[in-house]
Amino acid sequence: MFLKNLKLWNFRKFGCKEPLDLSKPDLNLNFNKGVNVLVGKNDSGKSAIIDAIKIVLKTHSYDWYKIEHDDFHINSEHLRIELTFDDLEVEEAKHFTEWLAWYINSKGNKKSYLRLTLDVRRNLVNNRIFPSDVKAGIDPVGFALDAEAKEYLKTTYLRPLRDAKSELVPRKNSRLTQILQAHEAFKDKDLDHLLVGLFKEFNNSVEKYFLGKNIENEDLPIEEQKGKELKSEIDGYIKSFYDETKESEFGVKGNNLKTILEKLELSIKDEVNPGLGTLNRLFMASELLHLQKKDWSGLRLGLIEELEAHLHPQAQMQIIEALQMQKKIQLILTTHSPNLGSKIKLKNLIICSNNSAFPLGSEYTKLEKEEYSFLERFLDTTKANLFFANGIIMVEGWSEEILIPAIAQRLKEQGVITKNLTEAGVSVVNVGNTAFQQYSRIYLRNDDTKIIDIPVSVITDVDVRSYKLEIRKNEHGEISKDYIKENVHSVKDKSEKKSLEIIKKFNHQNVKTFVAKNWTLEYAIFQSSSLSKLFSEAFKRAHPQIDLDNIEQELGTKLINKGLHKTKIAYELASRIELNNVLPIEEDDESIKYLIDAIKHACNA
Repeated sequence: MFLKNLKLWNFRKFGCKEPLDLSKPDLNLNFNKGVNVLVGKNDSGKSAIIDAIKIVLKTHSYDWYKIEHDDFHINSEHLRIELTFDDLEVEEAKHFTEWLAWYINSKGNKKSYLRLTLDVRRNLVNNRIFPSDVKAGIDPVGFALDAEAKEYLKTTYLRPLRDAKSELVPRKNSRLTQILQAHEAFKDKDLDHLLVGLFKEFNNSVEKYFLGKNIENEDLPIEEQKGKELKSEIDGYIKSFYDETKESEFGVKGNNLKTILEKLELSIKDEVNPGLGTLNRLFMASELLHLQKKDWSGLRLGLIEELEAHLHPQAQMQIIEALQMQKKIQLILTTHSPNLGSKIKLKNLIICSNNSAFPLGSEYTKLEKEEYSFLERFLDTTKANLFFANGIIMVEGWSEEILIPAIAQRLKEQGVITKNLTEAGVSVVNVGNTAFQQYSRIYLRNDDTKIIDIPVSVITDVDVRSYKLEIRKNEHGEISKDYIKENVHSVKDKSEKKSLEIIKKFNHQNVKTFVAKNWTLEYAIFQSSSLSKLFSEAFKRAHPQIDLDNIEQELGTKLINKGLHKTKIAYELASRIELNNVLPIEEDDESIKYLIDAIKHACNA
């Protein structure tokens, strides 16, 4: 069995001002059978989703969770959480017989499913939350689950700021003790367990040491009689406090299996004073052991918040790869790590944004199936930033990636936008080519009524040349090359036509395309009334040998021959934009207006 669907009404940020309507949940989220990873900016609802699940199911640890006033959406007086479980095997279904519902699947087979609900009300006048309990069944109200059924639905939970060290060291009711008790090696066993016998033998040895004897009841050597002396001294005090019949007894208390397990510590062999990262991995390994326990016919669901806690990037990648290979268990994780984002299969990602959540499986996005493998191959850590941004600007190469932030900063200083890209939480994603369609489709939904409200700007060149190469051969067979400027009106017509084609191809939902009016980024900036002077300076710095009296033709020639030092020019130009406070960037500068509009769109300006 696995958690197939979560619905929320008026739970924390997932709510509305309208009366609760069962046909209109504020969150309706489907999960995969295996790994599910919730990504998104801070306060996007990731933890709320995890908390809603664990409040209903409770956990295998001794922690207790209940509905608080802060769980209600703003001033609502009624919240509801609904969980649906599917693919119940016979051994699992038998625990919930009286609460099961049925449906016919796509193959025409009758399948059972289990629906749980937690419906909670409060009175704002007297600040009281009315008692409620988890119920199950297809009926909107449902019927109360008994304690035994609830035990089979508990989940394993790893909190974000987990103290792995305290969970693994010997202490009463430690998490390690709970995990070991549930394993087949110790489950339903107590005084008859081998460890109890071994512990008694150890305790007998300890007792004899303080009597000055060895295990064969022979006297210890003189130098080993200090324990007996210590006991005699303590016994003197005890007899004076009580009477002559009383005496001390030394030993390690462990008269049953549970107290023995509470004295065990888990560590990595040959590791001395392991750090938090090692302990965190060890703790996760022990929890996976618990999820994979044999002879268990209940739910195998793990909730892990901020998987990356205390782990360096390589360890993060290693762990997520291992988790994605796990069988028979379901995991719902949260992360803020682009390293993890780059390693997770796209179909396992769920983007949380502005009171909603968007799975990225093929049934939800406009990505073609073959595009999933393409993106998973090329989504590196830098590109994976797009999963955590408030807005995205997709660019072709390094030049745009370098220049866009500098232009945005200047626009902020001029009051055109209120925040620079960093402050607005906008990521510039360098696609490295013109494969925008694959990347932008990540944010396009099959259902046009449920769009991801993260603005995506695609910046691209129109790539209609303003110069052409003419090759001539004279009567002597000598070849000459001339770089001739194309007809301005012809270039304009071709550019406008191609621009419309590109926009039509990419524009959809919150993805907007912004096309250079003139040829390439560099040529557009050269033609700009705001930045032409600074660009010429940067161009001359990168190419000191150019003809200063014919810069435009020099630029056209190098673009045609692919000899332009684009990255160096971009660095030089970005530095000049940042340092020059005299020349403003005109908002209506036609040649670079596409850049300004792209920045505005991504910043929601």
